[in-house]
Amino acid sequence: MVVFLLVLVVVLALLGAVHWYVWRRLVRDVTAPGGLPRRLGTAAVVVLPLLSLAALVSSRAGAPFPVQQAVAWPGFLWLAVLLYLVMALLVGEAVRPLLLARTRRRAAEPVAVSVPAEAAPAEAVPAEAVPAEAVAAEAVPASGAGDVSRRLFVARAVGGSAAAVALGTVGYGTYGVLRGPRVKRVTVPLAKIPRAAHGYRIAVVSDIHLGPILGRAHTQRIVDTINSTQPDLIAVVGDLVDGTVENLGPAAEPLARLRARHGSFFVTGNHEYFSGADAWVDHVRELGLHPLRNARVEVPAGFDLAGVDDVAGESEGHGPDFVRALGDRDRARAAVLLAHQPIVVHDAVRHGVDLQLSGHTHGGQLWPGNHLAELANPTVAGLERYGDTQLYVSRGAGAWGPPVRVGAPSDITIVELASKQA
Repeated sequence: MVVFLLVLVVVLALLGAVHWYVWRRLVRDVTAPGGLPRRLGTAAVVVLPLLSLAALVSSRAGAPFPVQQAVAWPGFLWLAVLLYLVMALLVGEAVRPLLLARTRRRAAEPVAVSVPAEAAPAEAVPAEAVPAEAVAAEAVPASGAGDVSRRLFVARAVGGSAAAVALGTVGYGTYGVLRGPRVKRVTVPLAKIPRAAHGYRIAVVSDIHLGPILGRAHTQRIVDTINSTQPDLIAVVGDLVDGTVENLGPAAEPLARLRARHGSFFVTGNHEYFSGADAWVDHVRELGLHPLRNARVEVPAGFDLAGVDDVAGESEGHGPDFVRALGDRDRARAAVLLAHQPIVVHDAVRHGVDLQLSGHTHGGQLWPGNHLAELANPTVAGLERYGDTQLYVSRGAGAWGPPVRVGAPSDITIVELASKQA
């Protein structure tokens, strides 16, 4: 408990410092004291982080679903804008002195005045006729007001550019999520796959993340996209939801219209254990999906399909059980494993799995988050080999938190199995 409180204090302090920095650069430095723009900017820098905190805790706190929806959009989007706004402002810190130096040089450049040749020369004015005060005024330029004006111009230029970059980046990333995932195709050769299974297609979809932002329309886009590929089998590899069956059951209903020759299968992700995993397993079964909870089925094409519970379920007694899922199988047959988190690949290697299909990472979701994801996962996205086991990690079809993806577009992957006997 003490460690949790310390972490909470550090996080809140960091959040406060970041917002003070944003207020300083985008409000204080570019607005007049006491004016309406400054008051509005200050209010926004106070209200937006409060909405972000509300978006993060409202679901766990059991707030009514309409309240969750009301705070989710502005709260989560602000977190994404804040990330790219701070990054752009930090780049601006390097540009700011260069711009100031440039404006000072331009202000110091003499202005050339052309005098027509036919103009009569002005009469010389005796030096004693020029007041001493005028000479002093010309000798000392009024640089104070000019410097303030230049600093204001540079502050507004840097702040405006940073805001435009952040809003443009987040806007495009939001469009990518709301548009829906694109289909990606990957061919995976497996030595044990029989000739008859050559070209067998598995539609892999993970991290749909139905919740206060992504709802029924999001599910329908995913279902339509998967069905358009006419797969042989569909694998829903965890993190389907961020909320209860009561709130999100209607949003998940289009999953009942998934169509594949050998059916649709489901394994839990860590977010199911934040949302009532047992209730969701029962619900997806009612929708026609087949949950694989540390279980295995024989696919008619000639390989085994197994699924394990997510490691987050260990706190509830439902963690991955590889012995139960794979222990007594015929190892002469190929085995394809559905496991939400890539980190269990080393267990898969020990149990002779040929191909593991995972999600969880979102490919990093928001650049440069992919570098952080690399620290916690053996593979962040794509296909890699570990011993005799191949691991494919999908970037996922939705988004957690901000409905934004930058540098990690969402996908539904068609994994085509290739037989070396073909």
